[in-house]
Amino acid sequence: MTRHVLLAGNPNCGKTTLFNGLTGSRARTGNYPGVTVERRSATLALPGGSKIELVDLPGTYSLTARSAEERVAVDAILPPQGDPPLAVVVVADATTLSRQLYLALSVLETGLPVVVALNLMDEARSLGLVIATDELASALDVEVVPLVGRTSEGRAELLAAIERAIAKGTTSSRRGLELPAEAEAQLGHVAQVLKDEDRTPRSEAWLRTRAAWALLSIGDDELSGVTPTLRAAVAAAHERVPALDEMIIAARYARIDALLARAVRGNTKGIRSATERIDRWLTHPLWGAVAFAVVMAALFQALFTWSEPLVGGIEALVGLAQDLVHALVPDGPLASLLADGIVAGVGNVIVFVPQIALLSLFLALLEDSGYLARVAFVIDRLMRGVGLHGRAFVPLLSGFACAVPAVMATRTIESRRDRLVTMLALPLMSCSARLPVYALVTAVAFPREARVFGVLSLGAVALFGMYVLSVVATLGAAAVLRRTVLKGETPALILELPPYRLPVARNIALAVWQRTAAFVGNAGTVILAISIVLWGLLSFPRSGEIDARYDAEAAAVVGESREAQLAEIEHHRSEDQLGVSLAGRLGRAFEPVIEPLGFDWKIGVGLIASFAAREVLVSTLGQVYGVGSDSDETSTTLHDRLRAARHPDGRLVFTPLTGLALMIFFVLAAQCMSTLAVVRREAGGWGWALFMLVYMNTLAYVVTLIVYQGGRALGWA
Repeated sequence: MTRHVLLAGNPNCGKTTLFNGLTGSRARTGNYPGVTVERRSATLALPGGSKIELVDLPGTYSLTARSAEERVAVDAILPPQGDPPLAVVVVADATTLSRQLYLALSVLETGLPVVVALNLMDEARSLGLVIATDELASALDVEVVPLVGRTSEGRAELLAAIERAIAKGTTSSRRGLELPAEAEAQLGHVAQVLKDEDRTPRSEAWLRTRAAWALLSIGDDELSGVTPTLRAAVAAAHERVPALDEMIIAARYARIDALLARAVRGNTKGIRSATERIDRWLTHPLWGAVAFAVVMAALFQALFTWSEPLVGGIEALVGLAQDLVHALVPDGPLASLLADGIVAGVGNVIVFVPQIALLSLFLALLEDSGYLARVAFVIDRLMRGVGLHGRAFVPLLSGFACAVPAVMATRTIESRRDRLVTMLALPLMSCSARLPVYALVTAVAFPREARVFGVLSLGAVALFGMYVLSVVATLGAAAVLRRTVLKGETPALILELPPYRLPVARNIALAVWQRTAAFVGNAGTVILAISIVLWGLLSFPRSGEIDARYDAEAAAVVGESREAQLAEIEHHRSEDQLGVSLAGRLGRAFEPVIEPLGFDWKIGVGLIASFAAREVLVSTLGQVYGVGSDSDETSTTLHDRLRAARHPDGRLVFTPLTGLALMIFFVLAAQCMSTLAVVRREAGGWGWALFMLVYMNTLAYVVTLIVYQGGRALGWA
């Protein structure tokens, strides 16, 4: 196993920036607690020529793990199995040393070689703080290195200190946790349980620190791997000494007060005074909400405005690539596979890139500036009412653009349970991919002259209603999930409000690149695979009889309008071939299931195809109705074909009630493979992604059934 050095620290202490500076790596950085939610590592060359693996841990305020992400840091510092780290570098923000030293003392108690890196010394000096690093080092019995993570100041000294700490490899008796006798007895009892359970020889310091972790952490449902014996020992310790947690915490803070009195000088009253003045407005219950509404309105206006030409350009390039394939490859299955399967599948992936990149850019700017933490603080009360965490608000808003980056944005929520609730509910937000479907259905199913209250267009009211329904459904689903499968109290939002800082261009660029690349590399592969599968379903088998009939019709065409007639023949050929394809057969097979919703088999084919991406429904209906797969929601020919479509008994297919039912189904159904793919990635497996698929589609079916059958009962059909 590769020996490694850990980089630990509080959220927003500049730890990941230092990691990037030391290793040249491109780990994500930000000015928002919770940005680093997984371990990152890179090779680090020490002054003596040796190389070690430097691991950037998730930010944590202590070795108390109450979430899965905090457990990553704890298990790295106190590994249940395997070799311990060579050393731990504790990065501390010099401007808030009283808060930063709590983690440092917790790590020192492990007995591991430790180096304390005092970061942001430039800000400390500008605030008039004087930190006696020699006295602090003497009191802690470790090297303390002042530095500025954004620059090279202190880096060489830190590398040398790491090398000396590894070589020294000794611990000091002055590092131990000093507790009252009754608390010491319970700590010793839990440490003995850990020793009895663990076959690996452990030092006394490791056992005592792990015991302190157990006493402060066990009890949260998210912590796995805790044996019944250890859980019982912790419960018994708390019964014997009810104030045990407070005693452990108080002991550490008593030592911190002594350290600060000895090592820190200068007037600290002016620290972050500018930040506090700004926060009077941005965290105000009213003006903070107004400010956030303005920011979000500007964000989404820019998102839709700026991404539209980029998306249009990508779609045009995909179309050109398809035309090039048809020009170079003879007509046949190979050309169709390349153009309509692979090229179209790649297009289904990259068409999301502009929105993901722009949304990542905006979120990175909000993170790096420190504003996103204020948003979570202001919105927390509303979110808690439906069982959502305060930090869920930004991902939910992002869902109006695209659920894929919105699910990725849930990484800023520390608790796995809260993150799952958010990512399972937010796909109900009406994303931009649904808009072409709404536009097509409202244009076809609702009479243009129909008005509500004599003023509002019926189609516009229906469209607005879909967005209202999506918000209500999202919040309702979150409330139900929180009270059922993910039952548990919503934890209070405990959040550090970092100082406002100018975003660093390199950090912003890295954030955009990494989030976009993560989508293309992970969800993109699934989308491409599904697109190829759907192409096969829509293309095979082919009927030789149908081809022969239309070939004969094409051969007989003459006259000036020959090109238009041939195009019409090809559209009808495509429509008939689709009817005998696997997708067509599936549509007919599903027709008894979807007929109670007001849908026929042709809509069923569109529903099957739209699982690649919701907007695919439009082009699929164009293909089914012989207009062409390149038709969009503005196609007047497609509008006319759909308005004229009838059931075998002569009834119109696209009535206002059917249109309403279809839009409701698209609001509630999980039809986006890219969203399922990214949920699988973020949730750590297919279990929750499949759960989302089942619950959303069941909800969609039941609600649509009630609306359609209820409308028929009221005579609206």
